[in-house]
Amino acid sequence: MIYNDTIVALATASGAGAVAIIRLSGKDAIAIADRCFESVKKQKTLLNQKTHTIHLGHIVDDKRTIDQVLVSVFKNPNSYTGEDVVEVSCHGSIYIQQEIIQLFLRSGCRMANAGEFTLRSFLNGKLDLSQAEAVADLISSDNEASHQIAMQQMRGGFSSEIAKLREELMNFASLIELELDFAEEDVEFADRSQFQALVEKITFVLKRLIDSFAVGNVIKNGIPVAIVGEPNVGKSTLLNALLNEERAIVSDIAGTTRDTIEDELVIEGIGFRFIDTAGIRETKDVVESIGIKKTFEKMEQAQVVVLLFSAEEFKTESKRLKIEIEKIKNRFPLKPLLIIANKIDTLNVEELDRLNLEFEGVHLLSAKSGLGVEELKDKLIGFVNTGALRNNETIVTNTRHYDSLLKAFEEIQKVKYGLESGLSGDLLAIDIRQALYHFGEITGEITSDDLLGNIFANFCIGK
Repeated sequence: MIYNDTIVALATASGAGAVAIIRLSGKDAIAIADRCFESVKKQKTLLNQKTHTIHLGHIVDDKRTIDQVLVSVFKNPNSYTGEDVVEVSCHGSIYIQQEIIQLFLRSGCRMANAGEFTLRSFLNGKLDLSQAEAVADLISSDNEASHQIAMQQMRGGFSSEIAKLREELMNFASLIELELDFAEEDVEFADRSQFQALVEKITFVLKRLIDSFAVGNVIKNGIPVAIVGEPNVGKSTLLNALLNEERAIVSDIAGTTRDTIEDELVIEGIGFRFIDTAGIRETKDVVESIGIKKTFEKMEQAQVVVLLFSAEEFKTESKRLKIEIEKIKNRFPLKPLLIIANKIDTLNVEELDRLNLEFEGVHLLSAKSGLGVEELKDKLIGFVNTGALRNNETIVTNTRHYDSLLKAFEEIQKVKYGLESGLSGDLLAIDIRQALYHFGEITGEITSDDLLGNIFANFCIGK
């Protein structure tokens, strides 16, 4: 891989717009931009300008003027990539964008690969690897919670916590390594009681970070919620009420929803992906049977299952409903099951009392009128442990980080066992080195071209 040439790419979204930004980075970025730029102030060259300055002028190809632009100059090392960077703000015509990019390519630039600007930032020490990954998470964040976590990680909250643990562990590792050099003199440089306390501290922090992944993963990817039940109980009406729009087709004909319908709703900063499925019932209709099969597939994929039944069903089929609930609980014992009674406006007070008595914890609702919809949203958010988010604690959202933390935790447990068993320093040092290795994988002290390629391939071009 070559990272010392000059790259160019469109930094704003592709397509026409009011303004577009074209970014260059590399040792010749300013010189290349200067050859194509004609300032409104004659004799003004970009090479002689101070860093973090903006200049008005025209991009010119020979004697042909392409566009009037603003050119921002950022000199190394005080730039995003740590190299000389130029950003050209031009009009957002697709034609103008391509003409300017092609001009820079002919002048000595190369088209940037996906994520190459951020990769150079990492290689030049402007960001560590976990911060670089947070850049991609920030770009793709689509709700308040995922944005908050990405911002915290990009600012180095997660990195600093890992770096501090790694530094403390490395200090003790150095002392234990020193003991090996004086093995014949039988001296101890590393206080074993202090080391034991450090291992306990690292174990506690690692467990907290590992446990946070369960919350972080759903915040980052959204929580899939399957809405299931018999046909014509109001699943589509409930989905429309939650989303506050006519997303699903509603009719009095049973089995109208023959395929799954998905949409998203953000509740208190957390994304929920609601899946309105075909009803569950015995049927000879081939098309509806396929929909019912998909219902069970979606229930398997969902993290929360909402079972919806109507007041009419309760009046006549209470026993069958209880059997249905048990079937779902037995088939998906680890999934939260929320039981909802819809169309409760058709029940009298006595019937409501009997409903609450027969179905403990049932949520009463009228999807048509909106009664109980807001309370349902509160119950859904209750399935997510948002305490860590509210307390601004570090939350792990990245699968690669999670895997490295698990491996580091495993090695720390070996170190802990070795200390308790009175293991010799040379054997302790092996496990400590492995733990340090996995810490280093997270922040990028230890990496490989293959790993970097996999990470930055998921970035957008221009970032």
